[in-house]
Amino acid sequence: MSNSRPTVEIEESEPDYRFTLANERTMLAWLRTSLALIAGGVALETFAVTLQPTWLPQVVGLMAIAGGAVIALLGYFNWRRVQKAMRRGDPLPMQIAAPFATVGVVVVAVALAIGILL
Repeated sequence: MSNSRPTVEIEESEPDYRFTLANERTMLAWLRTSLALIAGGVALETFAVTLQPTWLPQVVGLMAIAGGAVIALLGYFNWRRVQKAMRRGDPLPMQIAAPFATVGVVVVAVALAIGILL
């Protein structure tokens, strides 16, 4: 008796190039968003000298930079998952970068609003 399970080959085919290019454009949009967050975090930490308490621009800037890095990674992994689903003819996977980006931007905005009000 063999303990090896039979391998199941999953049939893949090349999707219509328009779908592949649309998936790529979506990934590039997530990269642009991540770059904007990273640049905003650097600018905030560098130029926001009037916000009080003084540590607030550093913390919020680091949050924006870290969020930008995470969004870039999530965008890439989503691109791979969607590409694989299209090749297999499976339903498209759920987008996980959008909720993360939304929550991250709201947290940064609330932290900055509190800093401006103080």
